[in-house]
Amino acid sequence: MNPGTEQFSPERRAAVLVETLPYIQRFKGSVIVVKFGGNAMVDPDLAARFAEDIVLMHSVGIRPVVVHGGGPQIGELMDRLGLKSEFRDGLRVTDAATLDVARMVLVGKVSRDIVSSINVHGPLAVGLSGEDGGLIRATARDPELGFVGDVEAVNPGIVERLLAEDLIPVVSTIGADVTGQAYNINSDTVAAALAGALDAERILYLTDIEGLRADADDAETLISRLDVERLGTLMVDGTISGGMIPKAQACLDAVNAGVGSAHMVDGRIPHVLLLELFTDAGIGTMLFPVGGGPDSPARDEQSPS
Repeated sequence: MNPGTEQFSPERRAAVLVETLPYIQRFKGSVIVVKFGGNAMVDPDLAARFAEDIVLMHSVGIRPVVVHGGGPQIGELMDRLGLKSEFRDGLRVTDAATLDVARMVLVGKVSRDIVSSINVHGPLAVGLSGEDGGLIRATARDPELGFVGDVEAVNPGIVERLLAEDLIPVVSTIGADVTGQAYNINSDTVAAALAGALDAERILYLTDIEGLRADADDAETLISRLDVERLGTLMVDGTISGGMIPKAQACLDAVNAGVGSAHMVDGRIPHVLLLELFTDAGIGTMLFPVGGGPDSPARDEQSPS
């Protein structure tokens, strides 16, 4: 027998399938929002595995909704066009020319790539932006940032109609105000707001880190699960800091908006969505309401001291 063959034996494969059964039964019919980002967006192999995960989720009766950003891709096209990127407090200053680039990249390139990768497996995915059907009503965040917006309201009707037709919505995070002026909006924020409006069972954020850490420099301090009260404490006392704050805040916003749980997972791991959703221990960080809890007692109870 070759080394490692045992783990792929028919018996082991059957055991894995049996382990997934309770989760498939639980999530069947549920909306699960997935924020697609990080390295998985730019690595073709990871992007293909992501599409497979989404299609498998759909095939077992889950109703996935994909939300995506595209900051690196916007920056790349701006460089090619000779346009200078300016950032303030981590946000790209977005003048009219930059907004045009953002719309072209998010709606015309990134969305189409995701839709195409899913539709390799069947005519399932439909791309739309927050401008479509009044999905995302935006307001300007700060005049000095130009056309950078915040979510004022979400009208999920167009997404709900697509889900009712057994399709997979792929949402670009361009919104518009009441006058029709477009704004580029942070994709983590849009994902949280949309998940809340759809009464999603879960939201999963793909990132380039395995989850929240008690020590930002130590991967061994992964926090496997915690409630919103504990997360708030960790953000106030500085345990969660720096680049982890926006993701943590997005997870917090989602759960506070009524989403059953929010998850931060490492998008660099192939099939990470399936590992987090359909296995007892999970693989990333799970955030749940006060008084809630993990799906299985097998999930680690790691917590910073």
